[in-house]
Amino acid sequence: MRRIKFSRQREAIKELLAESSHPTADEIYIKVREQFPNVSLGTVYRNLNVLSECGEIQKLTFPEGPDRFDCNVMPHYHFVCRSCGRVFDLHVRGLKLDMEDGTDGAELPGRIEAQALICYGTCNDCLADESQDIGA
Repeated sequence: MRRIKFSRQREAIKELLAESSHPTADEIYIKVREQFPNVSLGTVYRNLNVLSECGEIQKLTFPEGPDRFDCNVMPHYHFVCRSCGRVFDLHVRGLKLDMEDGTDGAELPGRIEAQALICYGTCNDCLADESQDIGA
């Protein structure tokens, strides 16, 4: 893992990620500007990429929508609401591949180095809004 030099802006980005749920770079930029009014969007993107490359944060790339960022670097899965676009951590029991030897008994053509599972649907908040709209 590459060691990076301390930066107040980078630390602010990491703190924001710890307080937020899978924000986009633009959302992070808006929040960071509250502390550092002169920070540029390019600086935020650059810092997010450095943190991601160093393994301090996760960059989440989805087929639809912008990249999002996660301070939880442990392997885990995500749920994307197609209605509101929010991203949630998804805790799944019984679905785990051993990252050490790459298997859970499955025949693999090589060693697994990363894993991702993204589920799409409608979150509970949006489902509740839909049922209120129907009842109204």
